[in-house]
Amino acid sequence: MCFVLLGLIFAGVMATLQFRIQGEAVDAKARAGTITTDHGEINTPIFMPVGTAGSVKAVSQQQLLNDVKAQIILGNTYHLYLRPGLGTIEQAGGLHRFMNWPGPILTDSGGYQVFSLSGTRKIKEEGVTFQSHIDGSRHLFTPETVMDIQRSIGADIIMAFDECPPGGSDFAYAKSSMELTHRWLDRCFKRFQDTSDQYAYSQNLFPIVQGGTFPDLRKESCAYIASKNAAGNAIGGLSVGEPEDKMYEICDWCCDHLPAAKPRYLMGVGTPWNLLECIGMGIDMFDCVMPTRNGRNAMLFTSKGVINIDNKKWEHDYSPLDDGIDCETSHYYSKAYLRHLLKSKEILGLTIASVHNLGFYLWLVKAAREQILSGRYLAWKNDMLVRVRTRL
Repeated sequence: MCFVLLGLIFAGVMATLQFRIQGEAVDAKARAGTITTDHGEINTPIFMPVGTAGSVKAVSQQQLLNDVKAQIILGNTYHLYLRPGLGTIEQAGGLHRFMNWPGPILTDSGGYQVFSLSGTRKIKEEGVTFQSHIDGSRHLFTPETVMDIQRSIGADIIMAFDECPPGGSDFAYAKSSMELTHRWLDRCFKRFQDTSDQYAYSQNLFPIVQGGTFPDLRKESCAYIASKNAAGNAIGGLSVGEPEDKMYEICDWCCDHLPAAKPRYLMGVGTPWNLLECIGMGIDMFDCVMPTRNGRNAMLFTSKGVINIDNKKWEHDYSPLDDGIDCETSHYYSKAYLRHLLKSKEILGLTIASVHNLGFYLWLVKAAREQILSGRYLAWKNDMLVRVRTRL
């Protein structure tokens, strides 16, 4: 289906993003829906593998499609802007064609990466001046240039340029940061509306809610973001050091104050149990580097619990990585073999662990969707929370 849609898109057939809610749980605020883009449909709730520089680390596009069963992936504006650069991507016909990915792509604004460079960046009203981590060169990101860059990259969903305050920020800083984010958002929308889709398919701008851990600020930010009537809305500034219960409190609050008819995207979250809890609050979209990063460091998430495959107890365990999920890699390779590969520092081990963890995440959100469509979610979620948090 995705390849057929891709052909239609490049033939000139275009449509803006649509979101349709197909079912809601009766015992939670969870909902199941479908996001329709010019590059295909996305069944929600959904997890998006992170392809920072146009590649999900150690995982091929074929594996993403056929084994992980990813429906949408994420790219990073900061990294793609610096390398390979916009000229290379534009000459290829956009990121989809450059990396030969037929499905939807979302790009974040690069704001989180820029603001994490605390020692080499300077924030001002115009934007942020920062120093490249690659060669030390200096660059300026403004709301306008970030829109232009994401137009050139060509993602189906692009994110507004925001300031992401560090966890633990006091009220004064969080308020100032939120207000700057709102002023930048106005400029993002103006630039977005004043420019055209660069390729033969539509792009859609999502604003981002900020406000730290303060409910009053989050409520104000939700109202401001909702007033833009965007195709979807994102919640940022969580999972940046605040306690987990505070993250849940703010996420739940934001879901109650963002439009129900638009997809809600929780940025940079998180563990399998984070996903289960936040789906129950009404979140539709997630992304996080955790499944691939932790997989490369010997932590496997499975339908029976968490495995540290580095432990000696798995040395002679020839059972599949996880026979409870729909992922061929997880059925094909044994725990003992993967442990051997990682111990031997064989590159194949990084791929197997990454594909498995992503396969598990996509299985988890698909299972959640099935439970929501059945009308029930809470009892299943509570059972899964115990299972996925168990240390094996």
